[in-house]
Amino acid sequence: MNDLQGCDKPNFRSVKSSQVVLKELMIPSYANFGGKVHGGIILSLMDKIAYTCAATHSRSYCVTASVDSVDFLSPVEVGELVTLFGSVNYVGRSSMEVGIKVLSEDFKLGVAKHTNTSYFTMVAVDEATRKSSPVPGLILEDDIEVKRFIWGKFRKQYKRDYQARFNSLSKTIDFDQEIKNLQNENCAVNIAAARE
Repeated sequence: MNDLQGCDKPNFRSVKSSQVVLKELMIPSYANFGGKVHGGIILSLMDKIAYTCAATHSRSYCVTASVDSVDFLSPVEVGELVTLFGSVNYVGRSSMEVGIKVLSEDFKLGVAKHTNTSYFTMVAVDEATRKSSPVPGLILEDDIEVKRFIWGKFRKQYKRDYQARFNSLSKTIDFDQEIKNLQNENCAVNIAAARE
């Protein structure tokens, strides 16, 4: 493969040109009922950095199309400094996968912890037509960027395959049998009472 493949094309941008780092101090108003930072605050910051990366790369308005699972590995405490790292990992025709890593740092103890990593799919939108619009390609300049692009490609295909399988299942599922299978689940089926 030619290392400079695509670099002479004007509609390609480097990964580094749209990477973003966002830092925010976690203040008391961000706390949930348990005294930890509310997960919604972290999700909001993640959406903000995903938009910034995608809009910088595409130079257009973008919307959040989907978010892969967000697993909170460690709680974030009030008073900690949260740092989010965002990078466009993969681009399709109009979509971009933005990888986000979140770290939380306790100043007093000098300890930083990885709180979560997630992948946001952002879509560039033409503001006049409200339809998706093409995005520039990515110039991949090191092994990590190439690997992230390949993993992004696989994640996109995996999501398509999963959705196709789920749609197929919804057409063939035997609900009467599945109701019987619920006996070992943590639920009580009381359909007769609900219909009365």
